[in-house]
Amino acid sequence: MSFYCTFVKEKGKGTVHEIYHDTEYGFPLESDNELFARLVLEINQAGLSWETILKKKDAFYKAFDQFDIKKVSRYTQKKFDALMADAGIIRNRLKINAAIENAKVITGIQKEFGSFKNWLDQQHPKTKEEWVKLFKKYFKFTGGEIVNEFLMSTGYLPGCHAEDCPTYKKILKKKPMWMKQG
Repeated sequence: MSFYCTFVKEKGKGTVHEIYHDTEYGFPLESDNELFARLVLEINQAGLSWETILKKKDAFYKAFDQFDIKKVSRYTQKKFDALMADAGIIRNRLKINAAIENAKVITGIQKEFGSFKNWLDQQHPKTKEEWVKLFKKYFKFTGGEIVNEFLMSTGYLPGCHAEDCPTYKKILKKKPMWMKQG
């Protein structure tokens, strides 16, 4: 199994990869807006390098109103057009539409479950295949790799770090959902 840790040690030192690996990747997220942001960033990575997304991350946060789910769920055609013209982000109609539509889905989930995080927590534990099926039922632009990376990067599925990685030990202290059994 190849780990991001190995890449960061060998080629990612001093890059956006090192910062992400050491401070974000695999750490549980508490905020619905942060979970939504990670989902949108993972969707935007499809077909591109993660480095491209990491370099554009700040621009994504600015363009999508800090990933405020309620704001994004109310985006109009005018805002959609502005996003399509924003060179700071990935200008892909399907991906931008997925962000807006997925924000609408999450607002519905929040009404029913109290939060997106509560909904995710209540779905645990599931296999990767079960998660993918669930996400495809509810969300747009969520294939196997996107769902897998979203769930690993937010602590719902194991496998983001090698066990001998110092970051792995930091994550264990945060008690990610994958450590908890049904």
